[in-house]
Amino acid sequence: MLFSEIYGSYFSVLAAVLEEAVSGTLTPERRDAIAGEKAFAESALRIVSALETGEWPLLDERLRTPVKHIPTMPLTTLQKRWMKALLSDPRIRLFEPPTTGLEDVEPLYDPDVFVYFDRYEDGDPYGDERYIRHFRTILTALREGRKLKIRFLGGKGRKHIWTCVPHRLEYSSKDDKFRLVITSFPNASYINVARITSCALLEPYTPEEHGEPVRETKTLTLELIDERNALERAMLHFSHLEKETRRLDEKRYAITLRYDRDDEIEMLIRVLSFGPMLRVTSPESFIEKIRERLKKQRSLNKEAKLFDDSQKRVSL
Repeated sequence: MLFSEIYGSYFSVLAAVLEEAVSGTLTPERRDAIAGEKAFAESALRIVSALETGEWPLLDERLRTPVKHIPTMPLTTLQKRWMKALLSDPRIRLFEPPTTGLEDVEPLYDPDVFVYFDRYEDGDPYGDERYIRHFRTILTALREGRKLKIRFLGGKGRKHIWTCVPHRLEYSSKDDKFRLVITSFPNASYINVARITSCALLEPYTPEEHGEPVRETKTLTLELIDERNALERAMLHFSHLEKETRRLDEKRYAITLRYDRDDEIEMLIRVLSFGPMLRVTSPESFIEKIRERLKKQRSLNKEAKLFDDSQKRVSL
């Protein structure tokens, strides 16, 4: 582990409580509020109880502490190097994270040490100045609750100008692209950030005035055979989705996934990547799309074989 346990929730809460105790400003209300804000619900109860009963002898009955100095949590050189490596990722730099204190540190690794074998190669141009400018304008709109006027190219190359309410940015690791979820009345939609040609901030809006659109989800039921570590891979692969997993016997599991309707093609590719280890049991429409995709792939393979054979005959 790179980071010590002192960066966990318990230590973070206690550091904040002790900071106010050392300053002499801690009250029972502030102690409870700090625990409620920084810890999970069960942890907050545990921390407050341990401090009150003296199990953790850090505060007396009058909320005074034997600790003389405000707790600090300095980073080790290894931790700084790891953070410097993360911050060298062009996608993270889009968010302009603070880098104070890392100026004289070498990154632990370079981004090019990773080789992505399951990702499209036409990802977003994270180093392009115009892309960066548009991305940060969108971030400002999201943070300040402001509308946007966006010019962009549609999927068929048509130019569009929309005045819209931005709701959030989404990232697809498969496509290596960011897309913006918006409401442009009367419809909700998505815009790939790389397709935006200009982007301008407009007036603020209120969440009551323009709530986030309700997304249409679909349900997919799968049967998994746990061979070659398939269960662990599936749990990792679909970790971002709402799901239910049920054991059927020694090796078989039933998995129910709920996904965004607009991500259906990506779901199709992901399911197929498991080969015979994963079988779709419903819905029938998804099964039919898999059949169509496999037929298309078989046809392409035949064409490729015919082409190879013809090339061999020519060479003879």
